[in-house]
Amino acid sequence: MTRPNLLNNNAHAALRIHSGRSAALGDQIMSALAVPDEFRNLQAHYPIVFQKSADGTQFQPVVLFGLQEGENLFLSADGWDAHTVPMSVERQPFMIGSDGEQLLVHVDLDSPRIASGAEGEAVFLPHGGQSDYLERVNSLLLALHDGMAQAQQLSAALQALNLLESFVLDVELDDGSQGRLAGYYTINEERLAALPGDLLEGLQREGHLLPIYMTLASLGRFRDLIERRNQRLPASA
Repeated sequence: MTRPNLLNNNAHAALRIHSGRSAALGDQIMSALAVPDEFRNLQAHYPIVFQKSADGTQFQPVVLFGLQEGENLFLSADGWDAHTVPMSVERQPFMIGSDGEQLLVHVDLDSPRIASGAEGEAVFLPHGGQSDYLERVNSLLLALHDGMAQAQQLSAALQALNLLESFVLDVELDDGSQGRLAGYYTINEERLAALPGDLLEGLQREGHLLPIYMTLASLGRFRDLIERRNQRLPASA
């Protein structure tokens, strides 16, 4: 459950945020939403795939951190083991709401990231101005807001051209145990290569080709996920 509250420097003058990475702070997650502008950086670490929206009518891009629910193979006692964290994760516990055309910042007051005392990052300065931390959060939220619209456009283009297909990944670990990842979608590379030039040109014109190629490049990261899981297997006697 979340308890979003409109952020303001009077009610939240003393608000401070834990900005580290740990399971206790809510980072023990298998996946997170991603937006096209960050695909180039994300593909260096994580597989980028697509999942159906809750109502089943649309697709949305996500990055995978694990191979099963509640598993984040990038999380350790030392923090997050990757140079890039998706914006949808980094922005926590803040979110954007709207009042007409005006975008407003909210904070989830039930988030484990809400700090007490002098711990964490100050959100507001003593005289009420925004801290450098909040300025970074505002920029992040705006980029994420704009990026979600781009993600919808990318997904709609992929659907229109019938480029998305479901896949199943069967996993066998070094100890012989097996598992299966299912329920996600990827881009059919053969159908993409077979598109006529005018459709490819349209994808390029709309800014979709680079995210598409970054998505395909990211699929090699499944091997990294499996290796990370193998490294966490109990040592044999």
